[in-house]
Amino acid sequence: MTPVITLKNLWKNYGSKSVLKGIDVSIHAGQVIGYIGPNGAGKSTTVKILCGLITDFEGEVYVNGIDIKKDPLTIKQKIGYVPELAELYDVLTPLEFLKLMGELYNMEQKVAEERAIKMLTAFDLGNNLHSRMDTFSKGMRQKVLLTSGLLHNPEIIILDEPLSGLDANSVIIVKDLITKLAREGKTIFYCSHMMDIVEKVSDRIILINNGTIVADGSFDDLKQNMGDTSLEKIFANLTAKEELSTAADQLLNALD
Repeated sequence: MTPVITLKNLWKNYGSKSVLKGIDVSIHAGQVIGYIGPNGAGKSTTVKILCGLITDFEGEVYVNGIDIKKDPLTIKQKIGYVPELAELYDVLTPLEFLKLMGELYNMEQKVAEERAIKMLTAFDLGNNLHSRMDTFSKGMRQKVLLTSGLLHNPEIIILDEPLSGLDANSVIIVKDLITKLAREGKTIFYCSHMMDIVEKVSDRIILINNGTIVADGSFDDLKQNMGDTSLEKIFANLTAKEELSTAADQLLNALD
C-alpha cells in the first residue's frame, strides 16, 4: 500500500541549530499517529513542514505521492490542520468565520454553511452561531477551530494539542471522533503532551527527542520493548528520566 505521508531524511536547521535530524517516517491511510516528544524536540516543526508552512528544509516530503515542495497548494487542500493556538477573527461570528473557511477551500456556500451549523450544534454551540467570537471562552474558540479543520472533510487531519481548553464532555466527543474518522480511512497525525489520551487513541506512537525518532510502534509494542506499563513512563525513560527524578525536589528546595 502506498503511504499517505512519507518523510525521507528530513532535516531542518535554525541557524546553526539542527531541530530535525534525518527523520524517516511512512504513514498509511486509516492510521492514528501519536507524535509525541518533549518541548523543543521538533514536533511543531514537523507539523509546520507537513502543512506547507515551512518550506526551507532538507530531505523529501510527500503527501499522497505529491512532493510538497513542488505543489504545496494541492497538499494544503487535502489537509485539515488544527493548531494549538490560532488567531480567529474575533469580530466575526463562528458561522461567518466558517463560511469564510469554506470559501478558501472552494466549498459550495450552502454545503459549508450546513456543515458548520451541524458541527457547531454537535459541539453545543448551536446557541452561539451568531455571537461574536471575542466573547468566547478558550474552549468555545477551540471548538470553532476544530470545526474549521474538519469542515472540508480532509483526507489527512493534523491535530496539534486539539483538546486544549475543552471540557471533559468535549474531550470524550473528540476522542470518539478521532477513532471514527480513522475507521473511515482518514489519516490522523496527532501531537499532544496528554500521554493517557495518546495511549488510548493511537494505533502507532512515534516518540521524537532532540530531532530524532527514539521509539516507533504500537503502545503494546512499546510496552513490550521497554517493560513499562504506561506511555508516561516510557516517555520519561526515553527522554529525561534522571532530570525528572530530581526536578520536583529542586523545585521544593527553592521554596525554602
